[in-house]
Amino acid sequence: MATHHALDTRAEIDFVLAMRRRWADRLYPALKEEYDAVTGDAPPAERSAAGETTETLPLYPWFAWMERGSQKMLWRAVERAVADEPAIELPAAPKGSLELHPEIDMPTWYTDWDIHVQPGGVWQSDMSARTYELGAKLVMLGGNDDYLFHRRFVETCLAPLEGKSPTRLVDVGCGFGKSTWPLKKTFPEAEVIGIDLAAPCLRLAHAKAEEQGLAIRFIQGDCQATGLEAGSADLVTSTMLLHEVPRPALEATIAEAARILKPGGLLRMLDFQYTGDAFRDFQVSQHGARNNEPFMPGAMSADTLAMCEAAGLVNARWVAFDERGGGRLESLAWPTRSEWHFPWAVLEAEKPA
Repeated sequence: MATHHALDTRAEIDFVLAMRRRWADRLYPALKEEYDAVTGDAPPAERSAAGETTETLPLYPWFAWMERGSQKMLWRAVERAVADEPAIELPAAPKGSLELHPEIDMPTWYTDWDIHVQPGGVWQSDMSARTYELGAKLVMLGGNDDYLFHRRFVETCLAPLEGKSPTRLVDVGCGFGKSTWPLKKTFPEAEVIGIDLAAPCLRLAHAKAEEQGLAIRFIQGDCQATGLEAGSADLVTSTMLLHEVPRPALEATIAEAARILKPGGLLRMLDFQYTGDAFRDFQVSQHGARNNEPFMPGAMSADTLAMCEAAGLVNARWVAFDERGGGRLESLAWPTRSEWHFPWAVLEAEKPA
């Protein structure tokens, strides 16, 4: 890429990123102020009623357009940034492994939507995977450039494994590996397996793992039916997966995780939960619509604790997660913040010993 083109692309990305930050830290609080001025001391308790009020506010169309419009601008800039990247090269003598299955039947709920508004999704080509890799940093408003978010998840949510010697850890919906690499770094003696539907993302995950000297087994597969042996895993994790699948797949994913867990094994899945603040919860549900994540509201309202119980897991609970550095919190209560942010939470459960 010519230098002036690279600089133009960098400037474009910086502009979109700055615009998204202002959307989060200025426009969202301003919208909340409008809402509070209208609702006064008796704000609606229900998400639907909060939504009806929000949709009458002068700022709301601008807020909604800015979210989706800036997301489209972001992907256009990212696609230009990675357009000249070479094809993903796989090492000749890898420490880990890559198992691709071109015959896999891709679910239509996965292929019919450009999730996150990324054109063509993440599963079609090496460029799709590289676009997703760069975009995944930027959609977090530049706050996850070194994957601190995923490292904090491993560092703060897996305390029961400290001092133990787990033999197999499974990361479902692993994408390009950002959630899988810290598992191997933390438990270097364990077999770490990353599973995903997208072959390009797995190729990139494998290549990046090898660059880091990490021997990880990556498998193209479905989180609903991994093909792994029953009772073989000490831990099953996912990050940002549950809200991307329809409810039947969500239930099947939890059941499959329970099946492959050993007695005493842990389930830890990082995702979203509603907060009980009707205004904020409405904005989160509408994010699903504006960001091409159609299953998000259904997943967030699903009784995942009952799903865990039906799958034979115990002690199922949700706890809040603070992505700014603190990680796992002790209850489903988040610190007060004025800017737009996701209500991150961790689904925790165990398989009876």
